[in-house]
Amino acid sequence: MRRLAFVLTVGILAGVLGPLTVAPSAAPATQNPVLIVAGTISPEFALDPLAARLRLDGFRVYTMPLPGGGLGDIATSSQAVRDKVNAIRSATGASKVDIIGHSQGGLENRYYMKFLGGADKIGTYVSLGTPQYGTIAANIVNFFGFGSCLGIVGCQQMTIGSSFLNNLNAGDDTPGAARYVSIYTTFDELVQPYTNSRIYDGATNVSLQSHCWWKVVGHVGLILDGAVYGLIRSALRGSTISTNCFAL
Repeated sequence: MRRLAFVLTVGILAGVLGPLTVAPSAAPATQNPVLIVAGTISPEFALDPLAARLRLDGFRVYTMPLPGGGLGDIATSSQAVRDKVNAIRSATGASKVDIIGHSQGGLENRYYMKFLGGADKIGTYVSLGTPQYGTIAANIVNFFGFGSCLGIVGCQQMTIGSSFLNNLNAGDDTPGAARYVSIYTTFDELVQPYTNSRIYDGATNVSLQSHCWWKVVGHVGLILDGAVYGLIRSALRGSTISTNCFAL
């Protein structure tokens, strides 16, 4: 009887705890390599947790920080993204790369795809809390009399209505045949309004809270949270966007 009780207890615990874990599963052999691009003044090692999750699921992953921490001209920084994608394609023999951009990194990626010939080299574009249409956080610096973003060009370009964003968002938001997915959180403290993270013209826009209404995840949490990772993984696999809200 004791042995039976033990077996039943283990079985019950497995049923309860099972949904809280995500077992690694291999990516398809034909899966594109993945490049993750960091955000403003973010060190490359900040991307390690997300990169580790992807590698456990069988993806070939590369990371890069923004040149100069992303404080300079975004159009110029985008050239580094172009060079990195070309290097990955050369090293792996892949015709296309999937690309993830956290925060400002998503702008560099979009600029590369739209203006630097990258549209036909990217399979899936994913942005995480990217101010696609600007953020009042950048405008507030001006409001309080600190000048135009303290002279930081990257910040100036992320203000709502900047000439850079007007140019980037003119015409088609989603050039080429790539799949565009914007993932964001309604609790983003840096990109406000958070709806400015959305992309148009056929892109898939998904807030974490549309799947997990009770999750309180901020801007940096987008590269750390397990439920957000589920959204990213399904986007890269080309499947319906979904996640396990209890993933750690």
